[in-house]
Amino acid sequence: MQATEAISALSALAHEARLAIFKLLVQAGPDGLAAGAIAEQLALAPSALTFHLKELTAAGLLIRRPEGRTVVYSAGYTAMNTLIAYLAHNCCEGESCSLAFSPACTPAKA
Repeated sequence: MQATEAISALSALAHEARLAIFKLLVQAGPDGLAAGAIAEQLALAPSALTFHLKELTAAGLLIRRPEGRTVVYSAGYTAMNTLIAYLAHNCCEGESCSLAFSPACTPAKA
């Protein structure tokens, strides 16, 4: 991960609604949620939700897939883990420590 990619991801998360969306989708697991379900659970207007989903998707933090007439979004676990690894790359001066993020977060399969 390059610094510009990390900045893009962190910028996308630096908004209350976008952070809530991302956390909700991480909790939802790999199946994700339809855009309407996200709007309902977070009480967001459709136009606002569309804007926030676009920002998170552009930053690589969400995966968008059509399912019939709906669009389902899921967390980009690879991007999330890459960002965490980038941020923690030189933690503890390169020594093994309790802050190591291992194993990486992978969603449980249902």
